[in-house]
Amino acid sequence: MKQEILRLMRMAPEAVSDALFNDLALRLFRYQFENNAPYRRFSLSQKKEPTCVKSWEEIPFLPVKGFKFAEIACRPISETARLFHSSGTTLQERSRHYLFDLDLSEAAILPHFKRHLMPEGRKMRLAILIPSPEEAPHSSLSHMIGVVRSACGTKESRYYIERGRLQSERLAYDLAEAKEPVSLLGTSFSFVHFIDFYRERAFPVRLPEGSRLMDTGGFKGRSREVPRETLYGLYQNLLGLSPEYCVNEYGMAEMTSQFYDGVAGRPAPRVYNAPPQVRTRVLNPVTLEPAPKGEAGLLAHLDLANIDSAAAILSEDIGREAPGGFTLAGRASGADLKGCSLTLDDLLQKSALKGDEIP
Repeated sequence: MKQEILRLMRMAPEAVSDALFNDLALRLFRYQFENNAPYRRFSLSQKKEPTCVKSWEEIPFLPVKGFKFAEIACRPISETARLFHSSGTTLQERSRHYLFDLDLSEAAILPHFKRHLMPEGRKMRLAILIPSPEEAPHSSLSHMIGVVRSACGTKESRYYIERGRLQSERLAYDLAEAKEPVSLLGTSFSFVHFIDFYRERAFPVRLPEGSRLMDTGGFKGRSREVPRETLYGLYQNLLGLSPEYCVNEYGMAEMTSQFYDGVAGRPAPRVYNAPPQVRTRVLNPVTLEPAPKGEAGLLAHLDLANIDSAAAILSEDIGREAPGGFTLAGRASGADLKGCSLTLDDLLQKSALKGDEIP
């Protein structure tokens, strides 16, 4: 099954038929039901098992908080190649996502990144405002960018966060001296810090034609928030990057795959596109039934690249279905998560039981 999923990842998203995706999703559900004890308990609490599930939409979507309270893994933890933590103030508040196959992870990351950030198909100089994998070994984002740097970056590529500090002066100097297109990759908050420095100590530059920027993440728990439209205006005024060359990435520590809301250099509506190995549903947060077209709901993702954890994940992100993908509308509040909380209660109660039998 792994080889079949790898082949699917190399396909264009529009080339993946519903029948092929559905077949792989159902087989993966059976594998995870049989080998992932916490997920099996959760599935049974939802009265779902492989013999009665006929489509990927019927597979039980595990609330993302389940990754905080149980080891969601199909293989022994001792075989883990990477352990990723979600953001949080303490380890007790963070999800744990165990990654067992680095080649599968790379296959999930690279084709979709290239489609959206490097559609021309050539390597570029990467200016990275994210800690390296060595500095942040438990960050799925640092892992992703490390994979991208190795495969897509020229030898001039470098990280501009070292020992937790943004090297703004060095970055400003390197951008001013750039003669070839540059791809800036970073979190939205790191770009805000750099723009603050840049406005005070540097002067506007026009980056070489074909330069682009990928930002990711929001401002949850931060002291200030900058609207994306304002941020993109600053990128254009100070660096000469037009909005169509700015792409936002959306991902989760609990997922192996990522989404992007545009293709560098192509003006288009901002819609997050899924890679071929992912399908997304928008669910009513109270009933967990499909939300009516155009209405906001919880995003539920099925990621075939999550072979050895849980492929079907119920996020805490609010979004709306849109042609070609979905749009984001923020994070759910505690009051929004009634249905999600109920399903999580089932997992926690069942996890306290001794023994685990497959019916």
